[in-house]
Amino acid sequence: MVAAGPMVAAQQRWRRWRVAVLLAAYVGYLGMGAAVLQTLERPAEVQVAQQLLREYLGLLANNSCLREPILQRLIEGIIQAYKSGITLQGNTTSLGRWDYSGSFFFSISAVTTIGYGNLSPSTVAGRIFCIVFALFGIPLNLFLLNEIGQLMLLGVQHCAHRLEEMFHWQNKASFLMKTCALVTGLLLFLLLPPLLFSDKEGWSYEEGFYYSFITLSTIGFGDYVIGMNPDRTYPSWYKNVISLWILFGMAWLALVIRFCISVLESSSDFCQCNKKNAVMAEDLMDGNKNNMTGLQNVEICTDKDKNERTS
Repeated sequence: MVAAGPMVAAQQRWRRWRVAVLLAAYVGYLGMGAAVLQTLERPAEVQVAQQLLREYLGLLANNSCLREPILQRLIEGIIQAYKSGITLQGNTTSLGRWDYSGSFFFSISAVTTIGYGNLSPSTVAGRIFCIVFALFGIPLNLFLLNEIGQLMLLGVQHCAHRLEEMFHWQNKASFLMKTCALVTGLLLFLLLPPLLFSDKEGWSYEEGFYYSFITLSTIGFGDYVIGMNPDRTYPSWYKNVISLWILFGMAWLALVIRFCISVLESSSDFCQCNKKNAVMAEDLMDGNKNNMTGLQNVEICTDKDKNERTS
């Protein structure tokens, strides 16, 4: 009971120190990412803006009958229509983002919190329904992802147990099955889907891999979204299959992230355990010093008593 106070105080100091270090590392990581992205993306942004301005001014200069306010309204109308999923194709317009398959894909992106941003409800009733739908859909999605992840984990553990029984492996079976699960997940959810995207969307493999990770990690920038090219014809099963891929891929990636977090926490607990051992060792050394001092005092008192008896 006496040592509980110093141990609790040491644990609190360790917790505060760890939070401070993690916060500093987090802010530093974000700052590093911002600096790299600014260096890589800022020149391209400036170049595109300058090219757009040159084309805009050239169009006005070459067409004297075209007034700037009229052109500005046309550009704004095109941008607004594109945000709503409507594009010009000759003398006609293309629809299809709010058909059933497109609406189903939007529902998936809403409850999974991917939120590409390329499509959103434009009516008041649609926005209100989206709020209510996401309010109940997000917890349901998290619960389902957790159950799918647990099912995947139980499957891996069951296979590892069977291997241990068949080949009498102890630690090798668990390591082998975790490795197989990782490699299988990489193939099914990150490495093979870009090939499908290259065929259906016309993307490069790098663009497909980028879209796969951005989607499964729920970052969802919206710069690449499947089924949005008006010049391509998509099969009816395409978006439904991609929706299932998103669901199971997010569950697999959540398991990988959870494993990484457990590794970080175990290393942190190891450091904290060493800290506790050091505190206990210091307390033990202090206690031994006190005991030695007490023994010396007893010896001195005993010698004095002997001297007084002799005299």
